[in-house]
Amino acid sequence: MTLPFFVYGTLRPGEPNHDLFLRGRTSFEEPARLTGAVLYDGPGYPYAVEEPGGTVYGELVTAPREAYGDLLGALDELEEYAPGDPRNLYERVARETVRDADGTPVRAWVYVAAPAVAARLRVSGKLIEGGDWRAR
Repeated sequence: MTLPFFVYGTLRPGEPNHDLFLRGRTSFEEPARLTGAVLYDGPGYPYAVEEPGGTVYGELVTAPREAYGDLLGALDELEEYAPGDPRNLYERVARETVRDADGTPVRAWVYVAAPAVAARLRVSGKLIEGGDWRAR
């Protein structure tokens, strides 16, 4: 399934992983938001945790078809995501709750906190008020 990516932390333009992983590998980037999630501060990077009523701000990133597989693999590796691995810190999920710059719903990949991580964050994590990593 070829979907754009919703990025909300170190992969956003101006953040360190954008240059390392996305610069020159995307065909389109635009401001976007993820509804139904809140943002927690992690050790050097954020976690989106699915939560009704919340909003997370970031960018919607589209990769050219010929670069898609390589980019998907690189982002999975960065996020240390392996399908079905109980040690995952993040899960890559397809969500229809991403809105592009015009507010139009877009189905996109989102790396959200894995269930055990999300449970810990809800109890003792530091919520990023307003859902914007840059404004923390």
